[in-house]
This record gives sequence, C-alpha cells and structure tokens, in this order.
Amino acid sequence: SAAPTAAGTPKPAAAASGVTAEILRLVNAQRGQAGCQPLTLNSTLTKAAQAHSADMAAHKNMSHTGSDGSSPGDRITRAGYTWSTYGENVAYGYSTAQQVMDGWMSSPGHRANILNCGFKEIGVGLAQPGSYWTQDFGTAR
Repeated sequence: SAAPTAAGTPKPAAAASGVTAEILRLVNAQRGQAGCQPLTLNSTLTKAAQAHSADMAAHKNMSHTGSDGSSPGDRITRAGYTWSTYGENVAYGYSTAQQVMDGWMSSPGHRANILNCGFKEIGVGLAQPGSYWTQDFGTAR
C-alpha cells in the first residue's frame, strides 16, 4: 500500500502510484494494440473519478448516476475539466487492477471507452469498502 501524502500536496502525473499507475499501463497496452495513442493521466479527471468512487462506496451503489443525481459529464465539469468529449467506466468487487481491466475488456461498452482513440486523458478512482472503481476519460476543449 502507498504511503499517505499530505493533503494538498500535488503529485506529478508521471509519479502515479500503485493501482492508478497499473490501470494506466494496462489501458495504454490495450490502446497500443488497437492503434490508439496512449492516454495521459489527468489530475482533474482523477479528482472526478476518485470522488465518484467514494460516492459509490459510501452508498453501496454502482452507477453512472451520482447520489446527487449527477451524470459523468456533470461531475467532470464540476471538477474543473472543460471537455469536448468524455466517457466513464465503473465497476466494483474487483480486488486488482488486472481483474477490473479484464472485466472491462470483456464488456463491449467498457471496452469501447478504453479503445476510443478520440480520448486523450484519463482519471482513475478506487474507493473502499467494496473496491468501487471509476475510469473517467476525456478530451479537453
């Protein structure tokens, strides 16, 4: 497990830790095979993804609709990301990055987001209990 960082300490995107880095690596490996450019980790999308994972875990409800009725686009906008296009994958109950990626890749809609060459950036969230995962994909306007 990663050591906690002080609140408000910005972490450079290149130093993505633990499961976030693993998800990014797995996503980009799949995209490479499909002929798409690799995604870069975006801290604003990560903030939106983490907040949604925490919300799902708190309410024990896996959904693209937040407990406040928000859509993925609402949440990504609220986090401060100005998008031209976005996508979201959610999952729960998978304990590792490899397991959740296998689940997403075997589901046509989730696979389509991962392999959408139009997306340029990604944010990743994971919250406990229950291992609630979120991938937020985006391309800035």
